Amino acid sequence: MVSVQQWTGREASALRAALRMSTRAFAEHLGVALRTVAKWESLGAETQPRPDTQAILDTALARADSAAQARFGAMLFPERKSARPADYETWTEDIERAVVCISRQDFPFASTLLNRWLGSRAPQQLDDKGLYLYGRSLVLLGDLQRDQGAILGPLSARHSYLTARGMFTELDIPRRVAQIELSLAVVQEMSGELESSARHYELLAGDQRLSPRDRARARLWVGTALSKEGDNEYATNAMTAATRAFEDLGEPEDWSVAHQKLALAHRGAGDLKQALHYIDIARTTGTVDSPMQRVRLDTAYGHILLSDAATRNDGLSVLDQAAQVARQYGLSHQLRSIEGIRKGQQG
Repeated sequence: MVSVQQWTGREASALRAALRMSTRAFAEHLGVALRTVAKWESLGAETQPRPDTQAILDTALARADSAAQARFGAMLFPERKSARPADYETWTEDIERAVVCISRQDFPFASTLLNRWLGSRAPQQLDDKGLYLYGRSLVLLGDLQRDQGAILGPLSARHSYLTARGMFTELDIPRRVAQIELSLAVVQEMSGELESSARHYELLAGDQRLSPRDRARARLWVGTALSKEGDNEYATNAMTAATRAFEDLGEPEDWSVAHQKLALAHRGAGDLKQALHYIDIARTTGTVDSPMQRVRLDTAYGHILLSDAATRNDGLSVLDQAAQVARQYGLSHQLRSIEGIRKGQQG
């Protein structure tokens, strides 16, 4: 946060303008007389508020949202704007590169690309364009942390997503806010809050802020969470609806993933014939361009094979291969899932 060592009328006037308040509204906001604010406006740096009013101004600045703080910083330090257009172009390019790296599970380089900006830019000193790029970088950092299994705590996907959601809320970009809420529901599911995540997905499946594809994904994930809870009938219905939506939307990869999820739901219901049918469709139509996709598909396939005594050894072999890839790329959440499957079968 931009800090003020010694308030004068100049800084106080800048804060009023950053908060986009009239002199009267600003006076009421601070709890000071209107003539006091008028004095700051007229005398600028030639007048200094009393110590108790200095503290009031400190509090008002601290409680201002990040967009207002950014405007405040820009007013006090206009020279910081000079290099921004070129910086923002480079920042945008690095975000695009990070997206590719995360999709390939090249986490170290993706982290370098994102943190070179997150570590060198203070949100309070950015304009709306800078805040947008900062928020996008935070979302990608959250995706990276989620894929690595860091879902809770101060250095986690949840923390990154929550911070980014606050920024996009202040920037009034509802689509981005809803997308982050969908990611937060995924974090809920990954942390074991299955009923809460299913309710969250259910709400988002009808949320018009999201694209039709994202709403269909939310519907699919309702089924994923409920399947883990053992509610396989409702889960299967939700997944089937999502599968039809992906077909209508012309989303072949999501359609294939939906068959993978359906296979696991049928396995959970004890219908191994249907489970093998759906996993064969997923394995035939799905792409395995990334380690994450390969691990997820092999884990589902191995889980189904492991459920039948006749194919148990084949299932263990497939899970071993999936674990090896997960370990190689630092996919700790997938490793824990694989270990959980093994222990479940041993129990």
